[in-house]
Amino acid sequence: MLSRLQPALVRGFSSKKSPKVLSAIEREYRYGAHNYKPVPVVLEKGEGIYVYDVDGKRYFDFLSGYSSVSQGHCHPRLQKVFKEQAGKLTMTSRAFHTKDLGKYEEYITKLLKFDKVLPMNTGAEACETAIKLARRWAYEVKKVPKNQAKMVFARGNFMGRTIAVISASSDPDNYGGYGPFVPNMELVPYDDLIALEKSISDPNTAAFMVEPIQGEAGVILPSPGYLKAVRELCTKYNVLMIADEVQTGLARTGKMLCVDHDSVKPDIVTLGKALSGGYYPVSAILANDPVMLVIKPGQHGSTYGGNPLAARIATEALKILVEENLAENAAKQGDYLLEKLKTLPKDVVPEVRGKGLLTAISINPKIDGYQLCCRLAENGLITKNTHATNIRFAPPLTITKPEIDEAFAVIEKVIKSYA
Repeated sequence: MLSRLQPALVRGFSSKKSPKVLSAIEREYRYGAHNYKPVPVVLEKGEGIYVYDVDGKRYFDFLSGYSSVSQGHCHPRLQKVFKEQAGKLTMTSRAFHTKDLGKYEEYITKLLKFDKVLPMNTGAEACETAIKLARRWAYEVKKVPKNQAKMVFARGNFMGRTIAVISASSDPDNYGGYGPFVPNMELVPYDDLIALEKSISDPNTAAFMVEPIQGEAGVILPSPGYLKAVRELCTKYNVLMIADEVQTGLARTGKMLCVDHDSVKPDIVTLGKALSGGYYPVSAILANDPVMLVIKPGQHGSTYGGNPLAARIATEALKILVEENLAENAAKQGDYLLEKLKTLPKDVVPEVRGKGLLTAISINPKIDGYQLCCRLAENGLITKNTHATNIRFAPPLTITKPEIDEAFAVIEKVIKSYA
């Protein structure tokens, strides 16, 4: 018998949901923590740019697992590698060498032009590792007094939800109720070079960590020249520049790294999400030897980081991005999508932002962003709002122009229903 809870769990949907959908949603609600507010669709299959629910309804996936599924759902090359390695060797820990880890490390470092990679699992772990690496560098190389190293971050960042990274958050939903926080974490406004220089001129500053484009904040782009100026200031004050490219990296914005648009070379880069093609948690931290080699054996690690399955998947995920020219496709199709989004009614969508296939619209604050996403889903396109009035559109990088036309027709129909 269906619970009385279920109508409340699918609030926002005007169409009736099937018993299969309702029972799946209620089961999650009853037995899982309530730390997410999903759009009430129940997915069970994915292929390319599409996902399908338990009733067989097809949706355009315009979130891509927050850019994790850049190569498209269930890419056949990733399936093949996953099955091969899963039947051979999945896990040993870093207590031993394995056949494929070095191959992966060589491929990613040569591709992205860094000396070394430190493999981890999740984006939050990558960001935590970057903070630890910067602090250690500050003590051993810059000679900052013990326990005095300061980390500087841009307001509006999102690096995950561990204690260290929420200590650098300016979002009350993210940090509220979790104190006390990690000390010496200072925030400056994003895209504000004057505030940045004032902060990092402190000789105890280890690093400035910044997203080239702030994704969770609503796809916020900095002013032209900002990243180059950040690089110059960090060099001037002997401060490490850390680019958090967990979401923006790996072809999403039309370049392999988002900082490549500005010809900027950070001291540390964090990667995740698309590094696995959506198959398995894989993240990485890239740096050159003078920074990376301050960490010695036993001083940092991860039981699963760099395991054989992760190494094979990550290598293939990267090769797909390169060999299928997905950065180029993201640039081309992203420009096309952005121009179409700019034609939406200005009274409903006052602002459109993006680079490559990382785009967003700001909607009239009188409109409930979650409800709008529910309407999009009812019409066959899934995504999720961020900060109430921003709707992100980030489809798999394999999308074609005709598919954008079809998906945009859904977006346009829903947006115009509010006009």
